[in-house]
Amino acid sequence: MAIFVDENTKVVVQGITGRDGAFHTKAMLDYGTKIVAGVTPGKGGQEVEGIPVFDTMLEAVNETGANTSIIFVPPKFSVNAIYEAAEAQIDLIVAITEGIPALDESRIFDFLKKKGTRMIGPNSPGIMSPGKSKVGILPAQIFKEGNVGVISRSGTLTYEIVYNLTETGFGQSTCIGIGGDPIIGTNFIDTLTAFESDSETSAVVLIGEIGGTDEQEAAEFIRDKMTKPVVAFIAGQNAPKGKRMGHAGAIISGSEGTAAEKIAKFNECGVSVAKIPSGIPELLQKN
Repeated sequence: MAIFVDENTKVVVQGITGRDGAFHTKAMLDYGTKIVAGVTPGKGGQEVEGIPVFDTMLEAVNETGANTSIIFVPPKFSVNAIYEAAEAQIDLIVAITEGIPALDESRIFDFLKKKGTRMIGPNSPGIMSPGKSKVGILPAQIFKEGNVGVISRSGTLTYEIVYNLTETGFGQSTCIGIGGDPIIGTNFIDTLTAFESDSETSAVVLIGEIGGTDEQEAAEFIRDKMTKPVVAFIAGQNAPKGKRMGHAGAIISGSEGTAAEKIAKFNECGVSVAKIPSGIPELLQKN
């Protein structure tokens, strides 16, 4: 098994004819992802890497049976792309786009909840179940099939930690970048819940960063609800207050959101936290 995406996932690429959409379509196809359609308004009838392009999501879903969408659409148009995907009864939306206004995000998520559509992101590198499917921009060569689930707010930290896991013999069941914005569609607890129920995931790595209280809430969930071992890393241990560090959500406000606070909460809840990313495999060996 895996969570959210597997070998049966049928993907439509919104924005497939753009530079990024076309580039990553090829990379996903090379990995073996089942991409069945692309959508770019006004370019229906074309092909990209042999994939048919449609003008609308409704056409694409009706013709191909796609159940997942990945969005490579500029922020100005991505909100409408998300609405269109949900209206077409897509089960999962992976929003790579960065820079969607928070007010728009809050409206989107209310709409998605009513439709029963899950979104990963925005501002996400995507999701990958090694050996099954890659829906995103993650570098496939560093991943390995296995039973460690990975959840992260940071794309580049995901890559660094996955590389260390693979090098030390820890394969992965599913790796998911939940996104670095303050408002996201799938959070730590959603993903931890899925990993807890996944028979092929035996341990979980959680990669957090400064800003907000999501990690603290995740720590309590792990303590109260998880039976599988979870280890963590928190980025931004030297970040100054009031300065945004990379992601829109990575900002310390007042007394909340510091790395020290998050690490203390994890320790209080019995979750081991690595001092540096390369320390994660050692913690897994101990757990």
